[in-house]
Order: sequence, then C-alpha cells, then structure tokens
Amino acid sequence: MIYRLRTRCLSLLVALAVDTLLGDPPNSWHPVVLLGRWIGLGERLAPQGARGRLAWGAIWLGLGAGGAGALAGLAPQHPLAQGALASILLAYRGLDRAVGEVHAALACDDLAEARRLLGWHLVSRPTSELRADEVAAAAIESLAENLSDSLVAPLLAYLAGGLPGLAVYRLSNTADAMWGYHSERYEYLGKPAARLDDLLNLAPARLTAALIALAAQLVNRRGAAAWAVAWRDHARTASPNAGWPMAAMAGALDTALEKRDHYRLGNGRQVADVAMVGEARAIARIAMLIISAVLVTAGAASS
Repeated sequence: MIYRLRTRCLSLLVALAVDTLLGDPPNSWHPVVLLGRWIGLGERLAPQGARGRLAWGAIWLGLGAGGAGALAGLAPQHPLAQGALASILLAYRGLDRAVGEVHAALACDDLAEARRLLGWHLVSRPTSELRADEVAAAAIESLAENLSDSLVAPLLAYLAGGLPGLAVYRLSNTADAMWGYHSERYEYLGKPAARLDDLLNLAPARLTAALIALAAQLVNRRGAAAWAVAWRDHARTASPNAGWPMAAMAGALDTALEKRDHYRLGNGRQVADVAMVGEARAIARIAMLIISAVLVTAGAASS
C-alpha cells in the first residue's frame, strides 16, 4: 500500500509536468475524444421511451467504464509511463490556455472575440449578448469549476484507482458533459451519467474549494473570505458540486459570480473585469503548485 502510494504520487508529478509542458495531444487521437465517440454511439443506439432510455444510459455507461478501465489496466506500470498516459487525461494547461484566450481578448477590448472564445471553449450558455463584466465572470466561473473537473478530480481518481480509475472518471465526466441536460432528449438517457458524475465529484469539489481558499490566502489574503462564501453559497447552483469551487473563487476575488436566472454566488464589492480574470488564473496556478507540493510530501513520507 505504501509503495503504491509512493509510485502513484510520482506518476502524478510526472503527469502534471507533462501536461504543463506539452498540453493536450491532437484531437484526432485524444482519449477523451474517443470516449466522446463512444457516448455519441450510445445515443444513436438508444431506444425510445423513458424507462428504456434510463436503462440504456446505465448499461452503456457501465460497458464504457468497464472497457475503459480494462484498457487502461493494460498500460505499463512504470511511473514514467503511467504519468505520461495520465497527463493525457488531465487538462490544466488546456483550461488555463482557454481562459487565457478570453483574458487576452478582453485585454484588447475585443468583446466580440471574447464572447466567441468563451462560447467556443468554456461555456454552453449563449454568449452573444453578454457584457464585458459577464464574460469575465463566466470565464472565472468556468476556471473555478473546471479546476475540480480537469485537475483535482482526475488526480484523486488516479490516487484511488490508478490509471483505470482515472479512465472511468473521465468517461463519467464526458458522459455527463454530453448527456447531462434536463431536456426531452437527455432527461432519462443522461440521468445515470449525471448521478455517477455527482458522486465522483463530491470530494473533489469540496477539496477544490479548500485549495482555492488556501491559494487565495497566499495571493491576496482572502482565504477566510473564500471559504466563508463557499460554505454559505455552494448550494445555490443546481449541481451539488459546482457551487463549491465557484463560490470559493467569488469570495477569493471579493466579487459576485452570476448566471442570469440561475444563481448568484458571493456578494463582493468588485465587478468582474480583465484584471480579475488574471487574478483568478494566478490563484489557480498557486492551487496547482500546492497540489504538487502535497504530492511530493506524500511521496517522500511513504518512502
């Protein structure tokens, strides 16, 4: 058990380094794209009727999880190989780059391009009529939420279940992203994926909020405020998990993050702007460094 913890910590340090230096591979052979094709095939084969689609969603998700986990289990066990493969299922650099593109467009006062990039990379909501402050706030929200989905949750999945556990998590997260909507088309088909994703993200979302609070304390001395807002406002979102990191970031930045007709997190005095997006990115970077330090410490302690 101690040896396993040490090697998994080492593998994750390799994964973080590879992701930071190289980022995502081309989409044509990215594992998440392949998982998305599996989910898309399941939708095309799904039966009609609520009960049939509910059962099919669970069956297809289970088959995909079993297959993804089995394939991942065939990978070489050397920490360098494991880390290189695990890096492909992380997305911190891609997340920071996507937020950075919106950040750069706002810095150039190109609101139309910032709206386009926000809708292309980060959010599914309509962006064509968002004000500049709403674009900045949405980018910050997405950064906070995806810090959990793209970094913290995959790392915890790997620590708990190795590369198979990470593959299963990424399948669940992809299925929820594609099917997890309250609409006639997806209400029943996507329910198993949505519930599994909620379960798998219970711990990561709360840990991410704590990481944001700790990082904020180092960046701007607002760690206590970040945690207080997360504790108070986390339940305001429809998701049982997304509110934790987003509310923590709202508190960390002394602002309010709002999605029209859905939620408002925080009641800070500052209006979201281009400088605040930069500060949010700095907090996320410090959170990533804290994770790296924890992995080094845990690995050393178990040797």
